Parts: sequence; C-alpha cells; structure tokens
Amino acid sequence: MIAKRSKWALFLLAICGFIGQPAAAETTLRVVPHADLKVLDPIWTTAYITRNFGYMIYDVLFAKDANLQTQPQMADHYTVSDDKLTYTIVLRDGLLWSDGTPVTADDCVASIKRWAARDSYGQLMMKDTAELKVIDPKTFAIVLKQPFGFVIEALAKPSSNVPFMMPKRVAETDPFKQITDFTGSGPFVFKKDEWKPGEKIVFVKNTKYKPRAEPPSMLAGGKVVKVDRVEWLAISDPSTAVNALVAGEVDLIELPPPDLFPILKADKNIALYPWNEQGSQIIMRFNQLQPPFNNVKARQAAMYAIAQEDMLRAQVGDPSIYKVCDAPMICGTKFGKEYGDLLIKPNLEKARQLLKESGYDGTPIVMLHQTDLQSSNNVQPVAKQQLEKAGFKVDLQSMDWQTVVTRRAKKEPPSQGGWNIFFTTTITLDADNPGVNSFVSGACEKAWFGWPCDPEMQKLRDEFMHATDPAKQKALGDAISDRVIEQAYYAPVGQYKSFGAYRKDRLQGWLPGPAAVFWNISKK
Repeated sequence: MIAKRSKWALFLLAICGFIGQPAAAETTLRVVPHADLKVLDPIWTTAYITRNFGYMIYDVLFAKDANLQTQPQMADHYTVSDDKLTYTIVLRDGLLWSDGTPVTADDCVASIKRWAARDSYGQLMMKDTAELKVIDPKTFAIVLKQPFGFVIEALAKPSSNVPFMMPKRVAETDPFKQITDFTGSGPFVFKKDEWKPGEKIVFVKNTKYKPRAEPPSMLAGGKVVKVDRVEWLAISDPSTAVNALVAGEVDLIELPPPDLFPILKADKNIALYPWNEQGSQIIMRFNQLQPPFNNVKARQAAMYAIAQEDMLRAQVGDPSIYKVCDAPMICGTKFGKEYGDLLIKPNLEKARQLLKESGYDGTPIVMLHQTDLQSSNNVQPVAKQQLEKAGFKVDLQSMDWQTVVTRRAKKEPPSQGGWNIFFTTTITLDADNPGVNSFVSGACEKAWFGWPCDPEMQKLRDEFMHATDPAKQKALGDAISDRVIEQAYYAPVGQYKSFGAYRKDRLQGWLPGPAAVFWNISKK
C-alpha cells in the first residue's frame, strides 16, 4: 500500500510540476560575420563589423523601417515647436540598461554629443544646435539656433556612424578614445568573458530589454530575440566557412564571396539571401595629409588611372551582381550625378601628365590591403597594377581588416605607421545623400579618415542641409558631387549587391536591411 501511494504521489507531483522537467536545450545561432571583430566602439570607428556589434548590444532613439520611413524606437514620441527650433523627445516606459538601471534623458544627451563629435551628419546638426536640455528623467530637448530640418533623420541614421544610446558614464568618454564599458540598451548582451579575438565573440539574449510592440520592419519595430545565444565565429577562409555551412556546423554566413555561390546553390538546404537589397559601393580613399596625395593633381592622376571593370571583376566576378558607376552619390539615385567614362575607362596619358605636374618624387605609396574582408579584399592588387601603369610606385601592405581599421586612424607619415590609400565598402544608404555621406566632409581634423580640409565643400554642405526647395537641393547635391571629383576626395570603384547564405532547413526570420541583424531569427 505504501508503494502504491508513493507511485501516485510521484505522479501527482509530476503533474503539478514539482518534479523538474529536463531543461529546454539552449538555442545557439552560429554566424560567420564578414570580418573578425577587434574594435568594439561603434562611435570611434565606422567599420561595419563594429556597427553590427553596436546593433547587437545597443538601441537607438529612431530607426528606419522597410519603407525607409523613420519610426520611434527608444523614443515614445516627439514634438516640434511652431518655430521649428525645439525638438522635444520623450522616452518610452520601461527602458533599462543591461545592468538593470533605467535609461534616462541624461544618458541620451551624452550619447548624442559623443556621436555628433565623430559623425559628419551629427556635426552638421550640432552646428545649428544651441543646447541639448534635460527636462525630466524621460524627456530632453534639442534646441536649435536656426531651423535644421533633418534632426530626426540624423538620429535615425541607419549606418556608420549610428547614434547608439549608451549610459552617460560611458558616453562621456572622449569620442577620440575607445570605450571599455559595454553596458548596452539593446536586445543582446556582450559576453566579454567569452570573447576570444580571432576565434569567436558571444552574445546572449538581454532579458532586461523591452521590445516595441510593433512587428519588426528592417531596423524598426519589435526587436524580439528568438534564440538564447549568438556566436560570431572568425573563419577568415571563405571556402572553410562555406564547407562549415554545408556540413551544418554553422547556421549563417553574412557575406560569402560570389565565386562560391554555385556550391551554395547546389545544396537544397541552403538559401542565398539578398539582405542588403539596396547594395553597396566600393571606394578608394586618399590620405590628403601626406605626400603625394596632399597634392590634388596626384589624387586626380590616381583617379584617371582607374578601371572599375577590372576591379569589380576581381572582387565580385558576376556582372549580373555588379555595376560600373562613377557617381559619388550612387548611380540611379536622386543625387547620383554621373561623369561619363571617368573611373571606368582609364586615361593613362592624362594620369601620367597630372602625376608629373604634381611633383611626385617616386616615393612608394603605402596601400593597405585587408585580406580577410570579403567585400573589398581583391581590388588592391588590381589597383596596384593600374596605378603603376600611370607612374606610381606602390607598396602593397597586407593585414587583416581590424588592423586596417586601427591604422587608417593614424595621421603620421606612412614611414611611421601611416598610409596613403585604403579601400572600403559602404552601403548605398550611407552614400546616396550629401548630408549623410561621411566621405564628402571637408571638416579637416573632424573629417572622415583622409581628412580633407575644404571650406568650399563645407559651405556647399551647409547650404544643402538648409535648402528646402527640391530643385535647389538637387543643384547643391550636384555641386557637391562635382567638388568630390574635382578635388578627388575619393574614387568610386563601382557598386554591387550583397548576399548572405543560411541553412533554410533550420532558420527563419532573417530581416532585410542595410545591416545584418539577428533579432527575429528563430531556429526550427
């Protein structure tokens, strides 16, 4: 009788839940990102891998949805005064940092100030700002000196530099120094104790994060995390990464190279996904602080030596994916002024003449070559050949992308660890408007790497940001493009579409957008 009672007792206890069931298996999303991560401060650098890290652990006040409309994110709502000089922003209820403390208006004000010190769009906004004023713990105001119609657009900037919100104690870090505290406001928490540079970086679901109630839409809406853990695995060899995806050892590759697409297409369990439908642009950037590119004729000589088709064929391969385009602000867009065959068909005779007029003394130029960045790691050897045909001597120095990210911030001469040329890739949403395009800033030491110092460009950009007539905006946008070409700020190398690859037999919910984001993804 005792034995029978014990069995019934056990049964009842099990029914009532008093006997613990086996814990649900932890769901882990294993991702091969487009580069290894070494720099963690998304305000200090514009590197996209660091931007992606930012989207994992931080949130933003406003965000772009799939229709490219700006929506409140951490903000609940905002109002604009009748004179268009005061923007009052109210935070939504329940916002917490990953350490459990409340997000406050003080935090947001400090975060905006730090972001604006490094970002060209933010610099333009702050030029017209009289004060950032805290009203109460959930409310702050941006008080302008004169109307600036792009305040909310600036705060919703979708890509580098993104105005991520950080705790005040972190945001008060000198913007030209890297932060060391990664307390976040976003959907994931960075597990610094598990970080192994060159191997993996780990995130776990932020249980203190409060998603919005709306469905997710690109970078806006509810950032609902549907896995327990995300691991970014640093696999620098593309073939190894693809083999790992085919074998099921990883779930997703952010940016596999097009030459491996046939292998991916042959596997019925794998899908290619155009997560960045707007595409990307490759650029060649010149360091205007150091010879020979402190002379505009040397920069122009380099531009006339370029043949985009050769570089795009080396980098992308498939002509159906890439497009030659010499428009600084992206071909096919409102401000995408084109210049004929410039950068598309080289003019070596003119390049050699300009190089001679520049006084170039034959000192080798240092070209940085990121070997592990699948978006722009094959253009450098081609560019080296093209520049040498024009008369340059080129010292091609190979390194990983994160070393390039660190080195491009150096203003010293190339002989002391500096540089002359590097290549990078930008999403079109970062480049199709003279206000948001960081490359066109002529703000001297505050300009993007390469540091053009050009009062005329700054005057044009200021006029553009305050123009209200569309025709006037278009004329100023074209003038800014002309200035980019005339002064050789950078050389557009062309455009291409970005594809990721994932195991469709086990994943669903990857959202399209200008950045690869991992909320809303679930494992079957």
